[in-house]
Amino acid sequence: MTADNPSLRPWRDIERRKSRQIMVGDVAVGGDAPITVQTMTNTLTSDAKATIDQIRRCEEAGVDIIRVSCPDVESTSALKQIVRASRVPIVADIHFHYKRGIEAADAGAACLRINPGNIGNADRVKEVVDAAKTNGCAIRIGVNAGSLEKDLLEKYGEPCPEALVESALDHIKLLQDHDFHDYKVAVKASDVFLAVAAYSQLADAVDCPLHLGITEAGGLIGGTVKSSIGMGNLLWAGIGDTIRVSLSAEPEEEVRVGYEMLKALGLRTRGVRVVSCPSCARQGFDVIRTVQTLEERLQHIRTPLSLSVLGCVVNGPGEARETDIGITGGGAGKHMVYLSGVTDHHVADGEMVDHIVKLVEDKAAEIEATTEQVEAAE
Repeated sequence: MTADNPSLRPWRDIERRKSRQIMVGDVAVGGDAPITVQTMTNTLTSDAKATIDQIRRCEEAGVDIIRVSCPDVESTSALKQIVRASRVPIVADIHFHYKRGIEAADAGAACLRINPGNIGNADRVKEVVDAAKTNGCAIRIGVNAGSLEKDLLEKYGEPCPEALVESALDHIKLLQDHDFHDYKVAVKASDVFLAVAAYSQLADAVDCPLHLGITEAGGLIGGTVKSSIGMGNLLWAGIGDTIRVSLSAEPEEEVRVGYEMLKALGLRTRGVRVVSCPSCARQGFDVIRTVQTLEERLQHIRTPLSLSVLGCVVNGPGEARETDIGITGGGAGKHMVYLSGVTDHHVADGEMVDHIVKLVEDKAAEIEATTEQVEAAE
């Protein structure tokens, strides 16, 4: 919020931390670029077909950047085919073997995820940095509470925010000593308190983009909760330029959770934002099953719009007034449909889901057409 352009609702404003911008392939990270959503494949990277198939599912879910693990030469050999097939930039995950980093950069990776401290001596770090420079490849420094350097553990006694930040600063210096500045940094931990404190300290110490994550967060439900608390806390404070939700679930689920997190904070607006009630005895239709079905059938919508699905008229009309399309449960199997917040018509139980899907698709097409006309006029 500023004096020149006061916000209508200042209590919704998030002032993002000012970071410099780098490029990961053709995707901008940091600065005033949108916060990007990442995930990581769990297929064998050496199996190019399986990996590309999984990347396709993540692309459909809206992923911006995808990471693949490159533990062996078979993986980096397959990387060129994977990079060529992917519609989004590929980050190569490198640990210990500095030659894999060089091979991945040569294969077209847009970014290398490394710990400079665990890929060997200064000469080996220089070789990886030189390969990144030659190939226009960014680097993500990945510090993790579970793999801190022995000297830092001895110094601090345990993983703590100060240890994670010191590790990150040491690694940053290794890159800066070679005049390399196209880097972003993560200081991940599975402990929410530790991660939030470390990122908060690091945000004050550096100007580079920050990659957020609560590492090893858990399964779909538990991991979503932990990630939302930790990353939500940081994002609300304006910290974070790219995120990865680490779940023991399929990578496309990580993408969906990441977008929902950003949508809830008003930081990204891709796809349908669903407002729905938990349901009760007053419901005029099966709200839970209806919402599940609608979410599945509307995954292909990328245009930002809102849909409210409420089982009765207690809160239904009020929520519908704030959304593009709304439906509230009524009696005798007849339910009220709202368009742009205004009551419009009724729909019967058996036709309801198909009808709502059609309304959303039509509204998305209308918004897209209007956007194209405005852009053409400009």
